[in-house]
Amino acid sequence: MLYVACEGESTEPDYLDYLNDQFGDGGGQGRQSFRIQLVPRRDGRTPSGIVEAVRKVAGEDEAWALFDRDRWNDIPQAVKAAAESRVELAFSHPSFDLWLLLHFQMFGGAQSGSGKIVVEKLRQARGADAFKDYGRKGEKSIKGARRDALKGREGKAVAHARSLVASCAQGFCEPDRAKIGPVDLKAEPESPQAWAARSGHALECQVLQRDPSTDVWRLLATLGIDGRKPGKGAPAEMAPFIVDLS
Repeated sequence: MLYVACEGESTEPDYLDYLNDQFGDGGGQGRQSFRIQLVPRRDGRTPSGIVEAVRKVAGEDEAWALFDRDRWNDIPQAVKAAAESRVELAFSHPSFDLWLLLHFQMFGGAQSGSGKIVVEKLRQARGADAFKDYGRKGEKSIKGARRDALKGREGKAVAHARSLVASCAQGFCEPDRAKIGPVDLKAEPESPQAWAARSGHALECQVLQRDPSTDVWRLLATLGIDGRKPGKGAPAEMAPFIVDLS
C-alpha cells in the first residue's frame, strides 16, 4: 500500500490514479502489485509541510514526498527533514509538468523555476494531441485521452529523466548510482546531501541547481514501471510506502 499526498489539486493525484489503474495489479509481468492511497490535500502546504504530513501518516511504512521547485523557499529545509525521517524525495524542477513532457520527448535548458516553456512544449509534443489545451484556464487533469496518450511511454519517460541526471552540469552525476527499492527505516539517518543524492546526483550537486530535472522516475523504477524486464534490475519486492504529493 502506498499513501500519497500532493501539492497539486488534480495533475499529480490523477497521474497516481493512472498508475493504480494501469499497473497496480502487477499486470502479470513479474511486477509486485501495489495500491497508491492519496493523503487528503491541505491548502498552503509547503515542501517541508509535505514531508511532515507524510511522515505522520507513514508510521513504519516507507514514505515519499513529491513537490516542485516553483517559487518555494523552504526546499533545503524539506530535504533536511526528509533525510532525518528517511522520507523519499521525488523533486521536479521546475514542475511535475516536466515529467509528463518526458513521456513524449527529451527536454533541456534551465527554467529558473518557471514551467511556462515546459507546458508549451507539452502542448506541442508529437503524440501529445490530448495535451494541446493542457493548463489553459487552469485545467491540468490527467484523465481520458490524456491517460491514453501516456500509455506505453513510461519507459521512455524514465530514460529521458535518467538522461537529465547524466547530463547535469552541476557535478559528476550518474543515474546508475540512484537508489531504487525500499528504504531501510532502521538505518542511521543520512546527511541531507547524501539523501538528496539518492536520485543519482553527486553529493556536491545542490538540489536547487538541478534545472531541469525530475526524480519521479525513481518512484516508477521502484514499482517496476520503467521499461525494464523483470530481473533486469527491477526490484523483486516492494515494501509499503507513502508518497506525499501535497
